Amino acid sequence: MSDLLPPELRVPSRQEVAGVMMRWLQPLVVDGEVRACPECGMYRDWIVFCMRDGSIWLRCRSGHEMQEAGLDAVWFNRHSGPVDRFHPTLEEGLRHLGH
Repeated sequence: MSDLLPPELRVPSRQEVAGVMMRWLQPLVVDGEVRACPECGMYRDWIVFCMRDGSIWLRCRSGHEMQEAGLDAVWFNRHSGPVDRFHPTLEEGLRHLGH
């Protein structure tokens, strides 16, 4: 008898997805400084991505993206809730989070 769940009940592991994302509505403070988009100046309502390699990327409401070296996967895991949904495309995930 197998101890594994049937395929329809399994969720992908972190190594099977490109990354996970969460919405961060309030201003994002890193090392005592509020992060702002270098292109449009937006400083709240970010999508924060934690990529498979542990890097953190920020995406503003206008769609500009930048890597955030001051944050890491430990920070992301401490601030994110449980994964509640998997999306086949980035666009679907962004729509789900209101972007």
